[in-house]
Amino acid sequence: MESNSNVYDRIDDTFKALERIEQVNVSPFFKDKTMQRLFSEREEQQTAWSWFTPKLQLATLVCVVILNIIAFTRLQNSTYDDNVSEFAQSYGLSGSETSLLK
Repeated sequence: MESNSNVYDRIDDTFKALERIEQVNVSPFFKDKTMQRLFSEREEQQTAWSWFTPKLQLATLVCVVILNIIAFTRLQNSTYDDNVSEFAQSYGLSGSETSLLK
């Protein structure tokens, strides 16, 4: 039974705490000041990418497209046999070299 009275005491303390809450006086311009601070911080964050202008974006896009075209044309000009022989030579797997194990 002591736990029940303890619970009731806690409930009474909670209601007493709620009764002590008073209304807060706020400046009439609080909302305006807060909104100005929020929007001024957003503008500062956007300035980090200000150097990446649309002209620079277009130039970057053109460079990437040109590099892709060059890579694609070089890929089409090479043949499978050339690629395999180049791979074998770079890793020492070509048949023209003599080996100590033979």
